[in-house]
Amino acid sequence: MASSPKLNFAAPLSLTHIGTAAAIIHLNGVNLITDPVFSAAGEEFHLGGHTLKTTLSAALSLSHLPPIDAVLLSHEDHPDNLDSPGRQLLDGRHVLTTPDGASKLAPRPGVRALHPWETTTLTFGGREFAITGTPCVHLPGGEVTGFIITTPEFGETDGLPNAIYFSGDTIYLPELAQMKDKFHISVALLNIGNVLVPHPEGGVLQITMAGEDAARLAREIEADVLVPMHFESWAHFTEGKEELRGALEREGVQEKVVWLEPGVKTRVV
Repeated sequence: MASSPKLNFAAPLSLTHIGTAAAIIHLNGVNLITDPVFSAAGEEFHLGGHTLKTTLSAALSLSHLPPIDAVLLSHEDHPDNLDSPGRQLLDGRHVLTTPDGASKLAPRPGVRALHPWETTTLTFGGREFAITGTPCVHLPGGEVTGFIITTPEFGETDGLPNAIYFSGDTIYLPELAQMKDKFHISVALLNIGNVLVPHPEGGVLQITMAGEDAARLAREIEADVLVPMHFESWAHFTEGKEELRGALEREGVQEKVVWLEPGVKTRVV
């Protein structure tokens, strides 16, 4: 893997990709996990008349995880973002998710709902982290949230707090560019895969970003680093790594990209 782009980010940051959109964000002794999925290859899930099938196994099992401080759950109703083992991980932990998801995951006392652009705080080891929800559009009628993570320990760039952004499952949205007015996005973890589903009125409906969408969003939010996720492991993803790599190169953002090897803790800063 090529070396990471140079960042004005004041704290150690490493990432471990587990598979799909599941990654551990290692923050100097604090561990956050995104969209926890641990299914093995060949498993099938039936969802609204569609069958979703895994093509790769998760790189880590629950028993191999470090202590997890909080779960950033973009949505709880799709098995490629939360499966049965992932649900076990929610018990007894801080979980941030959508209002609908928080209701469905009750009565777990650690679950909190985030609305778009709403900020909540969590404290781990005496350090306070601010986590802001971001808008998402995925399947019609469903709720999804992304997350922006900041803490004073990350430092600032041009007077704005350095931040980590996890997109959740969403198509490209112009309004997401607003985040650059309040945050300096040091690292953007983007769920891609170009997932297409039948449109209720005919044709197809795109419900996650393609590579060119991810590149456009990375440029508009002025992210220093783009970390692709959610592009392998399931049969319904239409843009795999090679297609995605080509799209990001054509869009001229390849120097921002950090590819993660599943199961390998990768130092970003």
